[in-house]
Amino acid sequence: MSETTSVLQVGPLHEWHLANGARMAEFSGWQMPLQYEGVVAEHTAVRTAVGLFDVSHLGKAVVRGSGAKEFVNRCLANDLNRIPAGSAQYTLALNPAGGVTDDLIAYLRSDDEVFLIPNAANTTAVVGELQAARDAEGIALEVLNQHRDFAVFAVQGPSSAQVLAQLGLTGPETYMSFVDVQWTDAAGIQRPVTICRTGYTGEHGYEVVPRWEDALPLWEALAAAVAFCGGRPAGLGARDTLRTEMGYALHGHELTENITPVEAGVGWAVGWKKEHFWGRDALLAQKAAGAPRKAVGLLAKERGVPRADVNVLDAAGNVVGRTTSGTFSPTLQNGIALALVAPDTAEGTEVALDLRGRRMAVTVVRPPFVQVRTRPQPE
Repeated sequence: MSETTSVLQVGPLHEWHLANGARMAEFSGWQMPLQYEGVVAEHTAVRTAVGLFDVSHLGKAVVRGSGAKEFVNRCLANDLNRIPAGSAQYTLALNPAGGVTDDLIAYLRSDDEVFLIPNAANTTAVVGELQAARDAEGIALEVLNQHRDFAVFAVQGPSSAQVLAQLGLTGPETYMSFVDVQWTDAAGIQRPVTICRTGYTGEHGYEVVPRWEDALPLWEALAAAVAFCGGRPAGLGARDTLRTEMGYALHGHELTENITPVEAGVGWAVGWKKEHFWGRDALLAQKAAGAPRKAVGLLAKERGVPRADVNVLDAAGNVVGRTTSGTFSPTLQNGIALALVAPDTAEGTEVALDLRGRRMAVTVVRPPFVQVRTRPQPE
């Protein structure tokens, strides 16, 4: 058997992160900043002021040509006819059994162009499935993997609009809408950038998409503005604690090839009235029959940090579910978890986590665990 070596990919800001003291870690085959000065400090900055995340490892792809919107709509689960051009939409790529190959954001530029941001590890698979569907239909569309054509930054927190204003930029006011603008750098050079009113923290915020080659000057300008507004760069460790506090699903945890949108509680991202989307028949059947498990939050009643992939036990010690994520909430100063449990497990029920033989008492709750001032509603 031959031995293979996996080399981690790096983004356009890799040297900047190292020079600024980032602790790096592997995320979906990429080396990305886990934290700079500490997860709790960075988490708190986002909740109270503003944080700046480099999420350039996320995938990018485009479907372009006559009928691109309708083609994507026949493939992905949500209904692009719900939104106008200039809006973005959370959607899902499903397998024939209704499980989730990936969750992604679709930017609807026009009837003839849809820009997609899938998860890093799933980009090649999603693009490949779209290309295969195009070829099967025999239609002339460009379906391109643009993973290294663009970077992605997230500016998140109550002061995020002020950060953009420092750069002479104005983001869209409507959640899940985007604008294509020009940013003028310190040398007077105009650089194209897309600003979308989206995020993964629950706070007011934006995701900023520059060209790969423009990433460093824009990041440095944003970092200076974030510092001026009382914030700081934040690593993906804080991004995870922030999204868990909101109960947001993460692919590979709350969403997998074996977990459907109905089970995961993201059925709102399915265009149930559409005639075509991948996995439709299986998903409709599960919805009609009732899902065998449901997504819930778990709030610790004692000290300790819940973990992913541990059993959830009822009062009699029977296994009634399994956690999908677990962490310590810096906002609540308490342990929290997300889990899939039996559908008859009611909110307010006390259950327990089996932590290597030690039981941790937790209460079943409905996320989000924290209330933020500008929490967006799903689209």
